[in-house]
Amino acid sequence: MRHAALEALESLEEEELRRALGRLSAADRRALAAHWPAWAHQGQLPPEGNWRTWTILAGRGFGKTRAGAEWVSGFARSRPDAAIALVAATADEARKVMVEGRSGLLAVARAEEREEMVWEPSRKRLVFASGAEAFLYSAANPDGLRGPEHHIAWCDELAKWRHAETAWNNLRLGLRLGERPRALVTTTPKAVAALKALLARADTASSGGPSWANPHNSEDFLDAAIEAHAGTRFGRQELEGVLLDDVEGALWPWALIERSRLGAALPRERLRRVVIGVDPPASAEGDACGIVVCGLDDEGIGHVLADLSAAGESPEGWARKAAAAAEAWGAHRVVAEKNNGGEMVASVLRGAGIGLPVTLVHASEGKAARAEPVAVLFESGRAKFAGRFPELEAELAGLSCGGFYHGPGRSPDRADAMVWALTELLVRRHRAEPRIRRL
Repeated sequence: MRHAALEALESLEEEELRRALGRLSAADRRALAAHWPAWAHQGQLPPEGNWRTWTILAGRGFGKTRAGAEWVSGFARSRPDAAIALVAATADEARKVMVEGRSGLLAVARAEEREEMVWEPSRKRLVFASGAEAFLYSAANPDGLRGPEHHIAWCDELAKWRHAETAWNNLRLGLRLGERPRALVTTTPKAVAALKALLARADTASSGGPSWANPHNSEDFLDAAIEAHAGTRFGRQELEGVLLDDVEGALWPWALIERSRLGAALPRERLRRVVIGVDPPASAEGDACGIVVCGLDDEGIGHVLADLSAAGESPEGWARKAAAAAEAWGAHRVVAEKNNGGEMVASVLRGAGIGLPVTLVHASEGKAARAEPVAVLFESGRAKFAGRFPELEAELAGLSCGGFYHGPGRSPDRADAMVWALTELLVRRHRAEPRIRRL
């Protein structure tokens, strides 16, 4: 929870803020600056509860290192007898990031503490002003963690550790000093076995967030990073702090999604046919209406062109969006699932002004089963993503060949709409059809 005094200061205009800070005594200003809970943003403070391990999974620049350094420093102040383990992928990273870094332990120490701290790089030891000691370890040498005992541990970038499972197990067995030995893991997420196993434990608490949750990041950095990586697997992992892992038997593993991505959509004149796939929701309060535009080029390659899916719309509302998509893309046909609404689906689509053929398809098998032939098209290179479609891709990654769905939301509506469109373009036989043309 943020400090009430800071929240009051943040609500002031610049001139009022300057006057308010001017009225504080020098001691009050130092105290406020040194009070970490006043400045921490959500996800940087320890969660409540009787956890043994706290993991901060977050994007780059979130403030993971600062959170770790402040947690360790606070413990060192309260326990002069503390023995603390600092573990990184290498001893050099532990020194440069966890101790000497811009947000490391030396940097976050209070002014009066720095004079009394003793940093001994050759001995890989940091002595705090209170007398507490922190020892540096390399996860590349897991046997170095066999034997030493500690009260707490701070583990940085566990997802990078070369011998993560062995190093973590040796460290955990050495956390046996004091009444409540605990560990903090700060890492950009990556689906390594040791991290996945740790997150699955009942005594693990988690926090974190995206890079832009840190108000101190420069806008230039964020703009450039988002422009370069938004919507990609790399961006979701490194910027959003999302742990991406392939579900068992995934029809669209993340590697396949990335391999199937093109830089941009083809010009409309290079597309032989365009189809709008529509997966209507059972009700306006239910799932989204999947609306996905797909096209076929002269070489017989299918392209996912746009995801225009909409949630919370009435039948007339989503029908208008489908009609607008058909006009904008010069579509030849709309393919819509009729399970939810039957012939009403065609009626609302035509009522919205769609003047081209509407094919109603009946879903006689599960979403994952009818998606399998389309997944094969991507595997063989006959279907591509013409850009980035984060929500659609997350749903596709949640479909498995076992017939289960493990993705976001209750149902893969966007994925289903895409499957209907690509099935129409690439699986069924076709004849020439009229399409909407702009005058």
